[in-house]
Amino acid sequence: MTAVARRLTIALVLAALAAAILPLPAAAQNPPATPKAQPAKPKPPAAAPSTPAPAPAPAANGREPDLAFGAFQRGYYITAFALATKNVDDKSDPKAMTLLGELYANGLGVPQNDQKAADWYKLAADRGDREAMFALAMFRLAGRAGPRDRDASAKWLAAAAKLGQPLAAYDLALLYIEGQLFPQDFNRAAELLRVAAEAGNPEAQYALGTLYKGGRGVAKDMHQAVYLFGLAALADYTDAEVEYAIALYNGDGVTRNQEVAAALFHKAALKNNPIAQNRLAHILATGIGAPADPVAATKWHLISKARGETDLSLDDFVAKLDPDKRAAGEAEAKKWIDALKKGRPS
Repeated sequence: MTAVARRLTIALVLAALAAAILPLPAAAQNPPATPKAQPAKPKPPAAAPSTPAPAPAPAANGREPDLAFGAFQRGYYITAFALATKNVDDKSDPKAMTLLGELYANGLGVPQNDQKAADWYKLAADRGDREAMFALAMFRLAGRAGPRDRDASAKWLAAAAKLGQPLAAYDLALLYIEGQLFPQDFNRAAELLRVAAEAGNPEAQYALGTLYKGGRGVAKDMHQAVYLFGLAALADYTDAEVEYAIALYNGDGVTRNQEVAAALFHKAALKNNPIAQNRLAHILATGIGAPADPVAATKWHLISKARGETDLSLDDFVAKLDPDKRAAGEAEAKKWIDALKKGRPS
């Protein structure tokens, strides 16, 4: 194991143990099909008081600090609006235009207005601002300030990705993988995912890891796949936690560590991932990776089964249990499933 991989594993051990501890099914179980990554969506900032914000410290590179964006970050939206408007009037600043678009798009400090937001984004995008290009792509995709237009969205995504905007690179990569707006091209998808992954986007790290795992668009490399899964798992991306745990349990692309894999499966199971719940049930049924616990094994099997995970071997295990233990496991599973129906798994 390389020094980098070792540090990554140690970090994941600490993250997993901070949540709880428990493990995966026997190695004879085949790894599950990799779930499809979903595009990341930008989240609007939380509302905050619209009163004057303290001025940010001068930028370390000697450039004039962006007072408008500093106010925006602190939640002083009216101040941000006034400062951004002044920057547009004085300097035709494209970043100030993008900021005005954000304020109008989310109704922060001003009444929410999609058309005004789109107009400001367009002015900034035409002046080369990659964040405005990405925002405009999301507007076109969602049908805000006009009809839904996937072609226009793809055009703005491509423009933003060319300038290194990580979320745009990620979303554009998915379009190349889907092969709908563009011919399917895994090589191009891998290039774009690498841009986003190197910027720290966990969805892109996970998606690029799946390409390395399958040898699509890149040479098949399980070590690199596991490394990327690990990075995304550190960011609490559940699908990546499951993939990393599978690799750890089986020793595929990384030194085998069934105890750490167990902790990661347990962490993902608590977040209601059915694959992790199924793996956890196997671990608790067999005692491989964590102490055997037939009641908990029954609980997690029935929970994962309710989510669509079919497993005849665990059905047989539960059927042969002592009736009291089986009943206890069923009761625990029912509590979880009932809470889930109410939106409160526990």
